[in-house]
Amino acid sequence: MLGTLNGALEVRGLKLPAAAIAATAEGVNEVVDGIIRLTEIRIAYRLRIPAANRELVNRALAKHQEKCPTAVSLSASVRISWTADIEETGSPTPSMGTPAT
Repeated sequence: MLGTLNGALEVRGLKLPAAAIAATAEGVNEVVDGIIRLTEIRIAYRLRIPAANRELVNRALAKHQEKCPTAVSLSASVRISWTADIEETGSPTPSMGTPAT
């Protein structure tokens, strides 16, 4: 999902340096009908963004999971959730192109 989120930001004109976008993932396995199964994935994003881009980032976050091929493929059998720890900075981050809406 991190790649999909990063792509969604770039499409909207915001290219974050590698040090400004990261994620950790936690998987939950449970015994279901005597079989150990992956039942949940929790993603925790850490983003450092220019304050002026907060709305753009919020829009990308709101849509990225439904656009992620892996998340969509797993969604029938695995609960997927995410959180985002967003730090706003005063300095502009280099962007590419014009932000899409």
